[in-house]
Amino acid sequence: MSVRTLLIALSLSLAGLSPGTQAAEVTIGYITGIDPTKLAQAEGTYDQAIGQKIDWRRFDSGPAVVAALASGDVQIGNLGSSPLAAAASRKVPLVTFIVTAQIKGSEALVVRDGSGITSPQDLIGKTLATPFVSTSHYSLLGALKHWNLSPQQVKVVNLSPAQITAAWKRGDIDGAFTWSPALGEIRKTGRILTDAGQVSEWGAPTFEVWVARKDFADKHPEVVAQFARVSLEAIANYQAHRADWTADSPQVQKIASLTGANAADIPELLQGAHFPSADEQKSPQLLGGGTARDIARTALFLKDQGKIESVLPDYSVYVSDRFLPR
Repeated sequence: MSVRTLLIALSLSLAGLSPGTQAAEVTIGYITGIDPTKLAQAEGTYDQAIGQKIDWRRFDSGPAVVAALASGDVQIGNLGSSPLAAAASRKVPLVTFIVTAQIKGSEALVVRDGSGITSPQDLIGKTLATPFVSTSHYSLLGALKHWNLSPQQVKVVNLSPAQITAAWKRGDIDGAFTWSPALGEIRKTGRILTDAGQVSEWGAPTFEVWVARKDFADKHPEVVAQFARVSLEAIANYQAHRADWTADSPQVQKIASLTGANAADIPELLQGAHFPSADEQKSPQLLGGGTARDIARTALFLKDQGKIESVLPDYSVYVSDRFLPR
């Protein structure tokens, strides 16, 4: 066997493929939430595992990722639980194969210094921004419901994280529920009124996932399985060495470069979420049944808020643990 043939065989082996198997062309959409899998993305670990260069595409929000998945432009995508519930309710052919983060302090409602907002009741008549049908939007609606405020009492506008940062600098908005890097920027001249972790305790949990188009996952299960393996290894590495992930560490610097987040904010943002291990992924609380139930509850809430037209009787077909390492 020639050296070139040996290298090709080794590359295919690492990707979970056998010689003669054609590698799938993969386009992956992602959002800028901070989690350990972003390091694997920045370092090219996914590309190495799959055995080819991935076409990575950055999106401002989960609904934009869903649109790309629905059109077939993207085969694998990173999004939050709220756009996932909306997509599944519209029967977009997706399968959730890993929960990357259970969101806590990494998404928050920040109110501007000088806005006069010191309590939830002060939000009445104010302008708040959030990306519609995102996890932050879901958390904002959950918070308003907990505070016995209707969305009609507050002016809620649909802005992407980048637009939020610009609107904040212009003084166009009084507050925003969003994620990094916008969260880090607006916190400099504002204060947190609540965050996704607290809203979760009030009954509206949010989380981030990786999903694949069902047709792609059925045709190329080895690619999805390798993607899940790399993701879980990245999470395990962070959990084992989180003290090393300081603002000036190579890990954090690479994530900052990829996402546009301020490196000084990233360690705290990482602490503001829980990243489930391989064992947790397989548990009844997550891919073993709990994730499907959470999607159903999220969909029902979105319907009650008039954000989607209908809900499905069962969301289990949109979640699978078959791609997890055995």
